Amino acid sequence: MHPQPAEIGASIADIETPALIVDLDAFERNIARMAEFSRTSGVRVRPHAKTHKSPAIALRQIAQGAIGQCVQTVGEAEVLVRGGVPDVLVSNEVVGERKLRRLAALARDATIALCFDSAGQVDAASRVAQDFGVELGALVEIDVGMERCGVPPGKAAAALARRIADAPGLTFRGLQAYHGRAQHLPTYQQRAQAIASAVDAVRETLDALKAEDLNCEIVAGAGTGTFAFEADSGVYNELQVGSYVFMDTDYARIGNKDGGRYTAFEHSLFVLATVISTPTADRAIVNAGLKSYSAEKGPPWVHGLDDIEVTNVSDEHGKLVLGPKAKRLSVGEQVWLIPGHCDPTVNLHDWYVGVRNGRVEALWPIAARGASA
Repeated sequence: MHPQPAEIGASIADIETPALIVDLDAFERNIARMAEFSRTSGVRVRPHAKTHKSPAIALRQIAQGAIGQCVQTVGEAEVLVRGGVPDVLVSNEVVGERKLRRLAALARDATIALCFDSAGQVDAASRVAQDFGVELGALVEIDVGMERCGVPPGKAAAALARRIADAPGLTFRGLQAYHGRAQHLPTYQQRAQAIASAVDAVRETLDALKAEDLNCEIVAGAGTGTFAFEADSGVYNELQVGSYVFMDTDYARIGNKDGGRYTAFEHSLFVLATVISTPTADRAIVNAGLKSYSAEKGPPWVHGLDDIEVTNVSDEHGKLVLGPKAKRLSVGEQVWLIPGHCDPTVNLHDWYVGVRNGRVEALWPIAARGASA
């Protein structure tokens, strides 16, 4: 881990760049909005820590009512449990005895669950859980349109759930029914239609589970782009939202019900960069490129400065083109960039620098950075 880029109480102007900035006011409002949605809808929220990779943020979400956290890797689960998170779901398949043993070890200190889509996984996890003398929660993942992991909905899912229920060391807890493709569909109507199809798949599976006399405690899924649809479905009861705490340009592009931009949450995550060169009147170069933010969803947006666009990025540089109405930039000036995709951007940094009223208020290590196994 690299040295922290600032000191508590320092001015924003004194932060060493590039740095990952959290606007604490916007961040706290985002958490509060989702918590209020959970209370009023009666649907549990289990935020996804693959976004923030931070026990400090996870515990703030839990303090506002979240029931625990999701993760995608055993490494992320280890970091969260060590950081005090008491309930973690690996919303992914875990393959390999070494990883299963690491996960089973965590079940001695926290409530741990994971997802399954094959009989071989069930048998392997059962053996390891028995070796450790623990119970692992188990969700059957069904393919609701993501076309990634998951068994077909209905009878195939119920058969796998029965195998889990009969396996020592495992407890069948429910269904993982995440439709990731739906999250960034450009229109409200497209997202609604995609989740309606997912709900049909869940209902079919619930009927099959009932025929097997299996209780389904959890129906989990949803994301920042669709969570309201799942909450209204009457079948989903856990929302695995992640990006809502930070937002990014990819989510900012999707549409609301009225056709306008998605505004349910605020941008709270930024990469703070410094202008290091102004070769021409209409071009400025900042010291933040591909090693500071993800660009697979496009270059970052420039926050708070009109008529300036990031047009090209390389490893350590970002090229800004200034339009005719743009404020001219000078060497040493700071620029706030909104990343295109928050999750992989976070994974490039060691520290969050939380700011409020022009000062550094918090420094949180991104403790699960690189925990991809």
